[in-house]
Amino acid sequence: MQVELVKEYRFEAAHRLPNVPAGHKCARLHGHSFKFEMHVSGPVDAKTGWLIDYGELDAAVAPLIEKLDHHFLNEVEGLENPTSEVLARWLFERLRPHLALLVAVTLYETCDAKCIYRPSTGSG
Repeated sequence: MQVELVKEYRFEAAHRLPNVPAGHKCARLHGHSFKFEMHVSGPVDAKTGWLIDYGELDAAVAPLIEKLDHHFLNEVEGLENPTSEVLARWLFERLRPHLALLVAVTLYETCDAKCIYRPSTGSG
């Protein structure tokens, strides 16, 4: 049996988008209550009855939440232009080495706007 599990995490952070057109509201400093979901996929272990222990997901995410929560994202290495697209990929690339089963990251910048980063086969 193949499944996809999704685990949700949240953090608060400020950012500004330095590459938007002059006068764009997102060029100004502002903050979000970000939420992101990690998607892991694979076969269910016949013995345990699960794909992965949720504690393994929590352990992989904890150092990233520490870097992001209540921080200015533009000052985080790799997030100098912290769009939703860039942040979703940033999260994926830092989680993937610890979670071989990771297939996607969904980042919610607001309650009704999200970005799903799911790399093409063979890339990261």
